[in-house]
Amino acid sequence: MEYVKSLINPILTLEYMTTEKENKIFDRKSASKKPSDIADLISAFANADGGTIVIGISDKTMKLEGINKYGDEKINNFINAPKDCCKPMPAYKEEFLDIINSEGKEDRLLLLHIEPSIDRIIRTTNDSTFLRIGDRTRELKGDDLRNLEYSKSTRHYEDECNMDATIDDLDEELLNEYKKKIGATDISNEQMLRARGFTKVINDKRYLTNAAVLLFARNIQEFYPNCRIRFVKYDGTSEKVGLNINIIKDINIEYPILKIINKAKEFVATQLREFTALNPETGMFQIVPEYPEFAWLEGIVNAVAHREYGMSGSYIKITMYDDRLEIVSPGKLPNIVNVSNIMTTRYSRNPRIARVLTEFGWVRELNEGVKRIFSDMKTFYLEPPVYSEPEQSVRLVLKNNIDMRAIRQIDRAVKTIGADKWDELDELEKKIMAYMTSRKSVKTIELSNKMEKSPRTIGVRLNHLMELNLVKRNGSKNDPNLSYEIIM
Repeated sequence: MEYVKSLINPILTLEYMTTEKENKIFDRKSASKKPSDIADLISAFANADGGTIVIGISDKTMKLEGINKYGDEKINNFINAPKDCCKPMPAYKEEFLDIINSEGKEDRLLLLHIEPSIDRIIRTTNDSTFLRIGDRTRELKGDDLRNLEYSKSTRHYEDECNMDATIDDLDEELLNEYKKKIGATDISNEQMLRARGFTKVINDKRYLTNAAVLLFARNIQEFYPNCRIRFVKYDGTSEKVGLNINIIKDINIEYPILKIINKAKEFVATQLREFTALNPETGMFQIVPEYPEFAWLEGIVNAVAHREYGMSGSYIKITMYDDRLEIVSPGKLPNIVNVSNIMTTRYSRNPRIARVLTEFGWVRELNEGVKRIFSDMKTFYLEPPVYSEPEQSVRLVLKNNIDMRAIRQIDRAVKTIGADKWDELDELEKKIMAYMTSRKSVKTIELSNKMEKSPRTIGVRLNHLMELNLVKRNGSKNDPNLSYEIIM
């Protein structure tokens, strides 16, 4: 009996079921309970990631009670509980496992394997809705219930009405630009918005939808403070706090959706580095960007188009480290999309917003854009992008090859000046020379920041490098634009 385990979910061995703590996908119940008592648990598992209810083990003492003594009728009622106690019925499978109960008699456990519901909310017959969070079964109400409905696409936040905004709060230029895109310059703004489903009537009064305001608002922060992109740049490869805080840049980009992508594109481009790389086809050195533009821009576009706008207080965050770029957007991947099938599966959480962005040329089909992110990273000899879903968000990580570039910089510097001269330099001078091989020219303050040394110390080393005829000065000593470059 020590080898008793589920054939449907082999992780569920007898030892696991009698010793492991209950968790997000596993719970145990005594068969002494009423079948209707597990309705909330069935709903919770179905609305989350699925899970297994093991019936016949005490959830208090973990005692192997079994189910046989309760009779076939009650056992059948447990088997039918998903159908009889929930609406709609979730997909599930039942499984019996033979055991020896705590009294030493042959007995059985009943396992109900509840599958996750992709596009439906599973409620109990009394219209309550539950969600499994960790080892807890939580009833959802109000905003929490609405967020679950958004995630299951049983309702769309973008289609709900904004009760405060009016058409006068929309940007006239954006509306006219959109009408030109769709060939509707001959109709009024009101007609266009109505035709495209951006207004709805409630109690005989017409209101703008959330999508209309998110896309076209003149002052987006008046209505949606979370419609923003926060950009944070760190010095180094990790986030530090307190006295060691290493934030270089921290800004907010706050615009309606139809402007925010371009504004983010313009700003992020100024923060990316360029490197000198050898083109193997031509044998010539050329300037290459830190990341392929399509990869990081498509990451931003997808975050804007497919994020969960109904999550108050959440915003898109772009974090730049020396070795990687991270883009985090609120809300998990929509509906049937997951990190495993993201290259081949399409689904839009915000179809109206996505359609407008497509008409403006920003959005491609979700999986097509993701495929090219992978392709472009490979073309640049960079690691594949990494998608994950931490908490209630989606994270895209793009890694550069800064470590390999550092090695190549040193090799290039040695080849440029010769091994004999390289050996004459101290460690700081070697770092300066390696850094300068990938730059056309540098300023003292740039080297000071990069090497974490005072401008005076850097100046002394630059003077020595000039004496060795390895570096030359561009400009006079008092020139504010004074720079240095390697003598090739």
